[in-house]
Amino acid sequence: MKENYKVRSPWTTFLRGKVGYPLALVFCSLFFVAGFFASMLFSQDVPSEGAGNARVLHEHFGVLDWPEMPYGETGEGDSTPIPFQVLSWKPRALYFPNFASPEKCDAIVKLAKTRLRPSTLALRKGETEDSTKGIRTSSGTFLSASQDPSGALAWVEKKIAKVTMIPRAHGEAFNVLRYELGQRYASHYDAFNPAEYGPQRSQRVASFLLYLSDVEEGGETMFPFENGANMDIGYDYEKCIGLKVKPRKGDGLLFYSLMTNGTIDPTSLHGSCPVIKGEKWVATKWIRDKEDGVM
Repeated sequence: MKENYKVRSPWTTFLRGKVGYPLALVFCSLFFVAGFFASMLFSQDVPSEGAGNARVLHEHFGVLDWPEMPYGETGEGDSTPIPFQVLSWKPRALYFPNFASPEKCDAIVKLAKTRLRPSTLALRKGETEDSTKGIRTSSGTFLSASQDPSGALAWVEKKIAKVTMIPRAHGEAFNVLRYELGQRYASHYDAFNPAEYGPQRSQRVASFLLYLSDVEEGGETMFPFENGANMDIGYDYEKCIGLKVKPRKGDGLLFYSLMTNGTIDPTSLHGSCPVIKGEKWVATKWIRDKEDGVM
């Protein structure tokens, strides 16, 4: 009987040898890894024509370079990336990390320290200083940008105008506040209800808080009525509940006191939780619907 057989090549003989099998395994592994990375390379999304030029990320500077656009007389020649996080839609509240440098914060605190006085309240009809004791226990001072030789307040004021799209002239002077151990501000509105405070020629639209220091514990800005919560429970205005924003040096918080139809947003009620450990410094900029001075 004629025996069937196949002629083996030297390569086949080599691979089936004692040394050939491990080496073949190495070659197969190399081909697999090369194929895997090649498939990843060719599967990447290819941007449409011109998209790469529209947005170039400069990692060294950490900013985006946008194409120049024509701008008007009061506009600006370039774009400025300002990161922010939407904390809430009811009320409209946005958080701005690293809004100002530590050096600017320190300059503002240094200027305010020599001018601090016990904080006061805008009184409703029938209220007196004695009847409102304990509602606001901080100390503070009002400072305008023109009083700051360092230029820090002017720089912050310009940036606030940019993120709110409300001109600088609509802002009140900065109210720089210091909260020491146990000090707080019970829940309140920044806008003035005419039924409680009388007719208003101008109304506070929004508030911007620049945190000038870190706080080890406590001192959060709170929104107890966030998204309509706690509005029907007989809320104790001295409690610290709801959405809480922890102060971080250099960060900013913007929230709107009025809704888009111009009425007071009931969810914009807010306060400052007691400082449990450390000290809290904050600069508040109240922004009105008319230029400051047209009250």
